[in-house]
Amino acid sequence: MSSWIKRIKFRLIQFAAVKLGWILIWLLGRSIKITYINRRYFDELRAGGEGFIVPIWHGRLLLPIFVHRNLQVVAMVSQSPDGELIARAIHKLGYRSVRGSSTRGGNEAFHQMLTELKKGAICTIMPDGPTGPRHRLKPGAIYLAQNAGVSILPLTYSADKFFQAKSWDRFMIAKPFSRGVIMYGEPIRVPENMTETEAEEFRVNLEQKLIELEKNADDFFQK
Repeated sequence: MSSWIKRIKFRLIQFAAVKLGWILIWLLGRSIKITYINRRYFDELRAGGEGFIVPIWHGRLLLPIFVHRNLQVVAMVSQSPDGELIARAIHKLGYRSVRGSSTRGGNEAFHQMLTELKKGAICTIMPDGPTGPRHRLKPGAIYLAQNAGVSILPLTYSADKFFQAKSWDRFMIAKPFSRGVIMYGEPIRVPENMTETEAEEFRVNLEQKLIELEKNADDFFQK
């Protein structure tokens, strides 16, 4: 396929995503019966006025985007073409974004997020993005929380009926009119000073907490 055809194809997809993507997320979210587990953790942090970081696995973004719309949450979104589509769609749902990832623009995005956190913003990061491996937590969220002196609030979702993509992140799409669960983990504070070994142990521990939270959400509908 020639380069100009690829550009036209991307522009058409971009137009559809911007014009329709956020509407589809809104309609889907409205159709789902949502149960909240430990929502108080989110509400208490927000009421405290201090910024905090919400890490969400790349494959479990969809319903949380709907649930936390219009709260001016700041999302770190990659500078890739897919990231551009995501950024434009979530802006329509009341999010803000900084552009960057572990592969491109990460340093600038880090400092922008740090500024937002110190001003009391809620920030969200996909810690295994933008290209995986799935469930492999990169340390950016930890460094941000440590530098800003804020909490990390684990979050995930699941549904009783869903589609699951064959992509690297196994992206979950809850089916319309299904039952969904939004599950929050207990807030975590990052120690101010850690050795390299302690930092890696903290990273692995947080990674396991996020994996366990996802499993608990999936198990919610097996009861």
